[in-house]
Amino acid sequence: MSADLEKLAASIELLILDVDGVLTDGRLYFSANGDEAKAFHVRDGYGIGKLLASGVQVAVISGRQSAAVSRRMNELGVKHVYQGCSDKISTLRKLLKELGLGSDVCAFMGDDIPDLEAMQSVALPLCVANAHPRLLACAKWRSKKSGGDGAVREACDLIREARKSYRQ
Repeated sequence: MSADLEKLAASIELLILDVDGVLTDGRLYFSANGDEAKAFHVRDGYGIGKLLASGVQVAVISGRQSAAVSRRMNELGVKHVYQGCSDKISTLRKLLKELGLGSDVCAFMGDDIPDLEAMQSVALPLCVANAHPRLLACAKWRSKKSGGDGAVREACDLIREARKSYRQ
């Protein structure tokens, strides 16, 4: 990790995550009844839990609405969950105002075009390995793993490790 990236990651107080394509593999699963299911990687959950325990807040901003997301984020202790957001940048600004934080201490992890403006508005734009090329170009860091396969854990570890080493 470069010294600049480490310093930036160490300053993060809020990690915001997209859901589909970041916390999941981006596929939508529907039963014959029309019920939706999502698969979350347990390693991402562990990383989120460790990041929360280290004092970094975590939020979710998703374009879709899903009971599975509500349940999983509740299990993990993620208090800031915004779903059905067609305008992620407005939601991000509202969240920062609510928390009294500036974008200079915020990271956003996305995978596709609806995440681009939010990524461009924070200090540390992150993306998954299989993100859209425009997000890959915008990101200051990208995971080695694809969305839904532990990419969020990598981002959580990046921030935690930077905070540990930078503050020593």
